Amino acid sequence: MMGILATVFAALAALLHVYIFVMESVQWSQPKVWKRFGVADQQTADATKPMAYNQGFYNLFLAVGTAIGLALYWAGDDGSTAQVAGFTLTLFALGSMVAASLVLLTSGAKYLRPALIQGTLPLLGFVLLIFA
Repeated sequence: MMGILATVFAALAALLHVYIFVMESVQWSQPKVWKRFGVADQQTADATKPMAYNQGFYNLFLAVGTAIGLALYWAGDDGSTAQVAGFTLTLFALGSMVAASLVLLTSGAKYLRPALIQGTLPLLGFVLLIFA
């Protein structure tokens, strides 16, 4: 049961990071998107577009790592190489998401909400997977 809950939270964290990728790397020039990230105007959004594009791909890679890790975890038998590799990869990707949210939090108190949004699902997935 714990493994299923861990998988649900890890998968939700991966989906959230895919959504963040879409906003940062695909939709960044849209005012509704850059305003969500606290960008003041279109000129600033245009100037920060390369940074947002790059950052979005970081989020995508963490999501892909989580998805591959979960697939390996569930594909292998108990204690198999696939299961151990999947467990390890999933923990690494989720831990990286949590670490990134903590780094965001060090940027100032105004980033508490985004850090919680970015870090809560992977933290729950990480802890549940440890105990699965």
